[in-house]
Order: sequence, then C-alpha cells, then structure tokens
Amino acid sequence: MRKDVRILLVGEPKVGKTSLIMSLVSEEFPDEVPLRAEEITIPADVTPERVPTHIVDYSEAEQSDEQLYQEISKANVICIVYSVNNKKSIEKVTSHWIPLINDRTDKDSRVPLILVGNKSDLVEHSSMETILPIMNQYSEIETCVECSAKNLKNISELFYYAQKAVLHPTGPLYCPEEKEMKPSCIKALTRIFKISDLDNDGVLNDNELNFFQRTCFNMPLAPQALEDVKNVVRRNMTDGVKDNGLTLKGFLFLHTLFIQRGRHETTWTVLRRFGYDDDLELTQEYLFPLLKIPPDCTTELNHNAYLFLQSVFDKHDKDRDCALSPDELKDLFKVFPYMPWGPDVNNTVCTNEQGWITYQGYLSQWTLTTYLDVQRCLEYLGYLGYSIIHEQESQAAAITVTRNKRIDLQKKQTQRSVFRCNVLGARGSGKSGFLQAFLGRNVTRQKKIRDDHKSYYAISTTYVYGQEKYLLLHEVLPVFEFLSEADLACDVVCLVYDISNPRSFEYCAKAYKKYFMDSKTPCMMIAAKSDLHEVRQHYSLSPLDFCRRHKLHPPQQFTCNSADAPSKDIYTKLTTMDEHVTLICCFSYVCVCLHSHVKFRCMCSCNRCTFCICQNLLNCELLRTVRAKFCSAVLNRHMTQTDLKNSTFWLRASVGATVFAVLGFAMYKALLKQR
Repeated sequence: MRKDVRILLVGEPKVGKTSLIMSLVSEEFPDEVPLRAEEITIPADVTPERVPTHIVDYSEAEQSDEQLYQEISKANVICIVYSVNNKKSIEKVTSHWIPLINDRTDKDSRVPLILVGNKSDLVEHSSMETILPIMNQYSEIETCVECSAKNLKNISELFYYAQKAVLHPTGPLYCPEEKEMKPSCIKALTRIFKISDLDNDGVLNDNELNFFQRTCFNMPLAPQALEDVKNVVRRNMTDGVKDNGLTLKGFLFLHTLFIQRGRHETTWTVLRRFGYDDDLELTQEYLFPLLKIPPDCTTELNHNAYLFLQSVFDKHDKDRDCALSPDELKDLFKVFPYMPWGPDVNNTVCTNEQGWITYQGYLSQWTLTTYLDVQRCLEYLGYLGYSIIHEQESQAAAITVTRNKRIDLQKKQTQRSVFRCNVLGARGSGKSGFLQAFLGRNVTRQKKIRDDHKSYYAISTTYVYGQEKYLLLHEVLPVFEFLSEADLACDVVCLVYDISNPRSFEYCAKAYKKYFMDSKTPCMMIAAKSDLHEVRQHYSLSPLDFCRRHKLHPPQQFTCNSADAPSKDIYTKLTTMDEHVTLICCFSYVCVCLHSHVKFRCMCSCNRCTFCICQNLLNCELLRTVRAKFCSAVLNRHMTQTDLKNSTFWLRASVGATVFAVLGFAMYKALLKQR
C-alpha cells in the first residue's frame, strides 16, 4: 500500500474548493476565505487508513496552467468540485476538467477522480440524476459525493473516499460496464484460493476459511458468521457451496459482491496480504526479500521449509503413488505465472519407471534450486505462499545460510547437508553416464533421454554414516583452457576417463595438474566404462601410477552398462572424501564390540583424521559398527596423504594398537567375570 496520499482539488472559481479544505481543518465554516489554501498534511494517526494525506488546493487566479499541470502529474487522486446550484460548473466537469486531466495523465494509469457536489445546503434537490450518466461514461470516476462546507456535511467522508480511491482503487478490480471482476483480479484471487485450499479438495472448509480470515484480518469468523456467508452464496448461485465448503466460484462471487457494495477495501486487504500491488502484480519485496549471503557460504532449505514442501507434494499427489504425474505437476504450478520446471528436471532428479518425478526427486530439485539460485527459490516459495501458510515475515525464513567453509575446517565440524561435486573429463569419457547412474539409470534408460532434455546436473541423497546428505553432481564442459571459478568451486572433484579410449586420461591428468594439484579440494579418478577392454593410455604415466605419485586414491572402476540400476557405492565414497563431511564425524563416534559391549574410541596421532583401532588393527570379527566403513576410509585416506616412509607414524600406531589390545582384552575378561 502507498506510504502517503496526495489529493488535488480542482474546479471552476467560486465552487467552494478552499472552503472544503478549511472546513475540514477547523471543523467550522470560515468567515473569510482566501483565494487558495496552503497545502496541508494530515498525519497518519488521524486518518482512517493510517496513511499521511496531503491536500492541495488549486486557484485559477493565483496559479498558471503550467503549475496546474505539475500538480495533476503529482496527484494520486483528483477531486473535481462543482456547485450543485450552478449548472455551468457541472457542464465544465465533462467539457473541460475531465478532458484536461486525461490529456495530462497516461492512458494506462489514469488517476482516479472523485466528483464533489458542494453547496448542497443551498438546494433541496440532488444533482445525482445529472451526475450518474457522467460516472457511467468515465470509468476513472470512482464515486460522487454531495457535501456542504457551510454545514460540514460529508466533509470527512469526501476526503475518506478520496483516500480510499488511492489505497483501494476499483479500476484494477472491477469493470462497471461488464459488471464483473477483471481477468487479472480473478487470476489473483484464484491463486489465493488455491493456496488457502490446504487439502486441495476444491473447497474451503470451515478450518480453511478461518485460517484465511485470521491470515488476512487477524481474527477468526464465528460459526454463525461462517454459515451466514455460505447462505449468502447459496441464495445467489447453485455451485458456490459444496460439501458445506466454499468453492472457487463462491469465493469469487463473494469478492464481486464486496466490490459492488463499495467494500473493495476488503478485497484489497486480501490481495495485499498475499503480496499483490496496485497493478495486481506480486511485489518485488514479496518475491525477493532481503537475504544476506557472505562469501564462501552456501544456502540450504531448513527443516520448516522441507515440511512445507512435503505438505505441498502431499496436497497434489492425488493417487498417493509418491510421484507427481504431469497433470499433478501442472496442478501444483497453477499458482505460478509460468511453468518453472522444464523437461530437463526429469533428468536432474530421481523419477519412477514412467519418468515422473518422485518425492525424493521433488525435494532434490528444490534443494538444487536453493543451492544454485537462492533468489529463484525465494521467488518460487513466494508463489506457493510459504510466508503466509507458515506465518513468517517472508520466505527468507525458509533459508539457512551456512557458515564459511574455512570455519568448518577450523572447528572440525559442519552442519551442511548439501555437497557439490564437479565432474570433469574429456568429451565422450562418460561424464553424463556417471551423472545419470547416480539417479539409478543404466545405459538402456539413458539412451531414451533426448539431447534437448539433457541436464548438466544430477542431485540425490546419499547416506553417510547414518546421516542423509545431498550430493550435487555438476558436469563441467570439457573446455580445458577456460574453466571458470564456478567450475572450480566445489567440495570434491571427479576426473572421469574412458578406459577404452587411449587419449581420454590425458585430459584428466592435465586438468588435475593445472587446477587442483595445489588446491585442498579432494579429487577422485573415475575409470569409466569398466565393462569394456582397458587399453594403455597415451600419457607418460599410467592412471594408477599418476594417482600414486600425486597421493590420490587409485582409479575407481565404474560402469553403468548393467541390467539393474548401477551401484551407488562410488557416490558414497565421493561424499566421504569431502573434508567437511569427514570432519563432521572424526571426533564424535565410537566403535562398539557387540559381544562384550566394550567401547573403543576412535583416535589418530595426527589430530586431523582418524582410524579405528578395533576395526583395522585388531581385526576383531566381533566388532561391528555403522562407522566401520568410515574408519577404514579415513585410514586409507590418511595412508595416501601421509608420507608412507615415515616410520615414526607406524611406530606410534603399533604401540597404540598394542596398548588398546591389552586394555580391551582385560576389560573383556572383567565383563565376563561379572556375568
């Protein structure tokens, strides 16, 4: 809503423009009236709408035409004053004033007009019979008021209607000629109805109506008031109420009735609560609330946001198959002005056998959007009405901004749940197949993907030591000389080469040496198409020797040419390679011997990573834990990244192993005696 209102009074000389202003201010008729009143400002706390109001007078005797034109351009509403006992002043309304104002204003944004019949105390008849045809002729005329500056009749009402014409204009809502709401208003109210229909059954039940009432007007409706509203609809239309709930047609009828009865402020209150401006467009402030994101931080959805998105999914999954069919997806996005997801989304996230986005895929796409383009995510949540349904100040409340990655490393822990892996490799090396295999698609299913529906992203969940994480894979185009900062900024890097192509590995080796050898970003070599015959690579070092020299993991064999869905083990390894994910578990978990219930705490002499003594050194078959793979993986990583010739390390490890073995055996014997 506007922060202030500017009202301009125009009309023929001697019709009482200045008297109206002075009577409003002093609450009495002035004995002496100047040629023109000075501009006055009515404070917000005095006006009914709580908006500061500026009232400007015009005098032909004191002002030039140019000054009049300037005032017309600045005015939010113009009151054309005529004298009810002066026919000439009434004729001038249509012959002079309305054409003059329309010539000075844009046709698409005409300023609202109020016709003011002053000096009603001098006549016993009304001028309405003469004025009504004029009102019907000009749609920009909001209303007509007859008043008397001398008797103070309808003075306050005059300026209230003028203020109301600005703050709650009829023009954008209603077409008087057609006697129905305009299409843009119907479209906005339809979106509001769909958002308020929490169970998506096509009607607003009593609970939904009460929630709508509280949301818009801060107070619920009494049960009898609810019935009265529905009875009004029942009396006027047959399909306005269904199953004792209000249908969309009934909802639109009620607002049409409000507007026709001059209560369009009710409709405007609803529209503005749901983010609309005076042109019935969602405001930029509503769609894009302020969200500060410091450098080297990422954005994720928080728990409340996922709960909201889950409710939206459940609301539109009519057949309860945990997937959204094309019709269900279209219904979900009816509250959007455009279709936000293209066919590439179906190749970015998990789908069912029919190619429909599953529940997991649906949440994954939202997670991807939040991570890559948080402003677009805010926009989408705005269309869905997140801040309204969850009663938040804005949809920015749905976003968690993670802390700087450097702090995560210093603290040796992180709360991040989304990790990015950039996938590099020469053309034809199998990068796209690697992405699609993460979504459970083998070669047969991948061949069905159209080129124009291809996606360079893939995102899904992977469980890391019992915790669910999102792994985001991004295929980087193989332009070696022009890798941007975005191509290099990630948590882990995959270097993919085709074992059957002798020139494929060279790209990976050069990319690693140029961009990642001196960085702290973990890297993994992927030996793709491992179902084919491996050939010697035309590079000075074999892939295995290259990895040994640069202390990398050995190349990981990978193929998606299988009858079933490809294995996801390699993607779990990728996630555990990320230093932040490793550090989340390093110092907080223990291994448990299920036979004796003796706990052995994980430890490491370097204080940076960790290995599990009971799993790797004692080799006890009785010791099992969900962290076992973690311990083994970190030990392997420690071995590859530490100087393996350092005998001091092995000496410390051996001593530590011996001590813990003796202590463990002693505690085991003690527990047996207690039993």
